[in-house]
Formats: sequence, C-alpha cells, structure tokens
Amino acid sequence: MKNWRGQEIVALIYRLFLAFFFYQIARLLFWFFNQNLVKVNGISEYLKLSYYGTAFDTTAILYVNAVFILLSIIPIVINTKKSYQKFLFYWYFITNGITYSFNFGDIIYYRFSQARLTSAMFSVARNESNIGKVLLNAVLQNPLVIIAFVLMIISWIFLYKKVKVTQEKPRNLIVYFASSILLLCGIATLVVGGIRGDFKHSTRPINLVDANKHVSNPLQGNLVLNSVFSFFRTLNTNNFKLVHFVDEKFIEKEIQPYKLYEREVEPKPNVVIFIVESFGKEYSGAFNKQNNIKDFVSYTPFLDSLASESLIFTNAYANGRQSIHGMSSVLAGIPSLTDAFTSSPYSNQKIQSIVSVCNDLGYDTSFYHGAPNGSMGFQGFGNILGFKHYFGKTEYNNDKDFDGIWAIWDEPFFQYFAKNIGKKQPFMATLFSASSHDPFKIPEQYQGQFKKGPLQIHEPIQYTDYALKKFFETAGKQPWYQNTIFVITADHTNQVYYEEYQKAMNRFAIPLLFFSPNPKYHLKDVDARLAQQIDIYPTLVDLLGYNRKIRSWGRSLVSDKNEDAMIVNSDAINEQMIIGNYIYIFDGKQVTGIYDKSDLALSKNILSKNLNPEQKIGIEKTKAWYQDYMDRVINRKLY
Repeated sequence: MKNWRGQEIVALIYRLFLAFFFYQIARLLFWFFNQNLVKVNGISEYLKLSYYGTAFDTTAILYVNAVFILLSIIPIVINTKKSYQKFLFYWYFITNGITYSFNFGDIIYYRFSQARLTSAMFSVARNESNIGKVLLNAVLQNPLVIIAFVLMIISWIFLYKKVKVTQEKPRNLIVYFASSILLLCGIATLVVGGIRGDFKHSTRPINLVDANKHVSNPLQGNLVLNSVFSFFRTLNTNNFKLVHFVDEKFIEKEIQPYKLYEREVEPKPNVVIFIVESFGKEYSGAFNKQNNIKDFVSYTPFLDSLASESLIFTNAYANGRQSIHGMSSVLAGIPSLTDAFTSSPYSNQKIQSIVSVCNDLGYDTSFYHGAPNGSMGFQGFGNILGFKHYFGKTEYNNDKDFDGIWAIWDEPFFQYFAKNIGKKQPFMATLFSASSHDPFKIPEQYQGQFKKGPLQIHEPIQYTDYALKKFFETAGKQPWYQNTIFVITADHTNQVYYEEYQKAMNRFAIPLLFFSPNPKYHLKDVDARLAQQIDIYPTLVDLLGYNRKIRSWGRSLVSDKNEDAMIVNSDAINEQMIIGNYIYIFDGKQVTGIYDKSDLALSKNILSKNLNPEQKIGIEKTKAWYQDYMDRVINRKLY
C-alpha cells in the first residue's frame, strides 16, 4: 500500500464526496428558502431533481478542486507529511469555502434576480462603488442564511478531519512513480469527463440549458443547477451566435423588424419616462382589479389614482431581469435574452432608440439617476444611446440626501428632476428611481408614515409612490406640464407575496402607464392586451409623429394597425415568448416547451409531435425572431 498510495486515494475520494454531500445540502437550503418561487410536487420530485443536479455538481466541484486533486496525487514523496496535509486542508477549504458561498448568496438574491448567479455579475459590480456596503447589508438582513453557511462550513471541517492520512515513505520509488503516473492519467480522464458532463468526444459540455432536460417546470431548472456551475460555465462565454432557421422574407412578413407610424402632431409633446426600481405589478391595485386576488392590498395609492386618468396596460411584462436590462428595453426596444445585450461585446454600437428619435426631432434629451455617476452602467449606456445630458449624484451635489448605500432618496431627487427639466422645449427626460431597492429602507423622517406589509419592499414602494405624488404636484405647476406625455413603468419585478405572482411568467409582470393632462393625446383607458417594455419606444415614436421607419421588435400600443404582440424575455436559461395563444420556451436551437397562454405557471408542457397549425407557425416565429435579433446585434444593424 505504501507504493500504491491507497490511503491517499481513499482520503481524496472521501474529501470529494464531502463536497457532493454539502452541495446537496446547499440545494436543499436553496429550495427551502425559495420554495414559494420554485414549486416542487413532493419528496419524490425533489429527489429526482437533486439526482439530475449531481451532474452539475460534479462539474462545479471538479472546476473548484482540479488543483486540489492534482496536489493530492502528484508524486512528490512528501504527500503524506503532516505539513503537506495541512497545506492541502487550507487549500481545500479556502477554494471550496469561497465558491460554496455562491450558493448561499443565491439563496438571498434569487428572489430578486430570478436566476442563478452568472459571470454577468462582473458587469454589474464593476459599475458600483458600494459593493462592500451591499454585501454587509445582505448579511445583516439575512442572518439565518449566514448562520446556515457557517454551520455547513464547521460541519464540513469536522467531517474532513475524520479521515486522516498518516505519514509513510514509499519503499520502491519506481513502483511509486509508475503507479502515480497511471493514477494521474486515470484521474485526469475522469476529471475532464466530469467537467464536460460526458465522456463522449462528440458531445458538447453541459451548460445551463441542460438543466431543463428533466424538469416539469422551467423554474425547476434553477434547482437542478448550482451557483458555482452557473458562474464558471458563463465565464468568457458568448451566446450571441448567428443562426439561420428561416429566410429573410419570412422575417419581413412575420416579425416586421421595421415599423412606420404616421400621424400629424404639432406642437411636439414633451416626454417624461419614469423607470421605477423593482416596481412590480403585484404592488398596485389599479393593475390587479381583474385578478380577483383574495385580501389584495395595494401599496401605490397615488399610482392607482393616476391610473384612473391614464392609459394603462394590465398585462404588461418586463423584457429583462436587471436594471440595465430595463433601460435597454424601455428606451431602445432591445430585450435581454440569456446573455444581456448591455454586457455583451456588441453593446457599443449605433442604436436607434427613443433618444435618437427625439434628438432627430430637435428635443433636449436627459437622463437622471441619483446614484454615483456611472452606477449600474447607466451613464455609459446613456452615452451610447445619445442622451445630451446626464444628471446623477454628482450633479445633485447634496450628500445630505444620500441614502448611504445606493443613491439620493427618491423624494428629493424627484423634486430636483421636476424643477430641472423643461428649461428647453421640447424635451425628453428619463428618470431611473432608486429607493425601492434592497435593503428596502426609507428616510428616517418617514418612519411610521407608511404601513408595513408582509414583504420588506412594501414600505419603500409606498415611499416611492409618495415621491411620485409630490413630483406631479410640483410638475403640475410648471409651464411645460400641459403638453407632456408621462410614462411610468418598472425596470423589473422583485419580492413576491401573492401566489398569482409566484407563477413563472408573472415574475416579469409590471405596470405600464401612459398619462398626459392634454386630452388631445387620448391617453385614458384600461387595456388588457399583452404589452411589454419594448413597446414603449415605438408607442412614443407614434405619439410624437416621427413619420419615419424605425427598427423595433415592439409595436405601438396606440396605433390603429392592431399589430400582433410577441412578448419576449428570458429566465437566464431559456428564452420565453408569448405568441398568440401559446407560450414558447426556446433554448437557442429549438423550442423545448409549449404552454397554453393561460398557464402562466408553465405547469403543463403540451409540446408534442401533433402540432396544430398555430403552434407550427408559432415555433417558426420564435426561431425567426431569435434569428433576426442575433443578426442585428452581431452585425451591428440596430439603427
């Protein structure tokens, strides 16, 4: 045994087994804390999902432990010495401890991001100077998760020490080195196969999409995955690839990537767009009257009152999962798919948007966000879109109103916005709010003014709604107010309480409101048609009377052309499209699921060989839209 290194092999296998065991514990905890978002029908289904998750755990564990495995078996004679084993212990727990924490971070942030951790976090983090404060706040706000992580690491260390390697010196160095080389080759083969997820040379390595192979509901794919896998598998990846499914004539006819709306509008109206942080549809009574949710409580009294004088869309969806996705969707009509356009190599190109259209019409264009300049990537993307002015925390120039973590509190910043815009007309101004964001705080002077709800976000949502009320009180006194069109929507959703909003598609449900005090724009109605963020840009183009062709995957919601909707978003694993009477799940190559439009929970996949005519054309439209999106993004045809 001294020559064949038996005890070292046993110890290595045991140490890797511990990693598998604790990854399964992390999966169980992930589900336990998010079971209202990831539905599992009983123990047997959970065990099945956990079993399929082993393949993804294997890849993650081998990614993290590849060097540890090499250090454990490399033939250097001193492997069994106490000092060397101590070195291995520290290497093992530093690398595994750091990466294992990813899973616990996702326990907290899955409820906000709706997806497992990916390398896209770098594109968000690099624009923030407050990451330390955010992480500290997450620790303070979620003590049970942190305690669970600490207990897991302590237990892991305890079990690791149960199997020790005693020092021994090989008697025959020739046998020792020869057997070690064979061992290295064998283990290297197993490691490569484990990382790939298969030993077949012709099979591509498993990726995030493969998590959906064996699930009954697409959301369960996030339970099959682990955060270490999703992070490492997306490093240096680029899912933007040209595809060819249909000919261009089909795209021109069915997708209609160029739109033309003709109307005479004089004088041109001003435009004010509010992209409100985390302002999910669930929080507003005006957008939930048709849902008949038992004991429903609204947290937006002002928005509800404004909605009665506005054109509102009660079945509207976000086209992304993060704030920067909301900016590209609302202003440029570019949704976020599995990989976000804004963090891709193709984001820095000429883009037609409501900003460029307004610039063409001679508008004064500006973007407002009360965070430190550059936060969220807004300033950089705003420059790409062509905003003439950017107003952030620097321009506000009063840190007494800073919330200490993210930005200037909404109420004073909204007042600054109301008083600063309109100095030159016509103008288009966009404000991206900040206060209804984790850690869900409100200014000290308003403590006790707003009712507490079952969710942390309910109180700051009321504060932001109050800030909107105060904004309109100030704006109503300005000379530009009467001839202004206001748009209010959300960047994405956030915490959910009602079962209706735990459904997969309703995780993207947002309010969408158009208002103008000027009756000539006819912006007053309740519209139950499907709508989305990318419809805002062409709708405004129509209302402005631009009268030239625009590149748009959305459509005008006020046009009499009655164009068909194609709702597009992504759960970060697959693309999701609502077309006609069905919801289509697309993995970049083929449609893997079809659901009835009423099945917002995506509970029953009705994809079969016997497709009806509408489903056949729906599949072709799904592929055609995806093909056109990739072509325009990659070949820089977004103008």
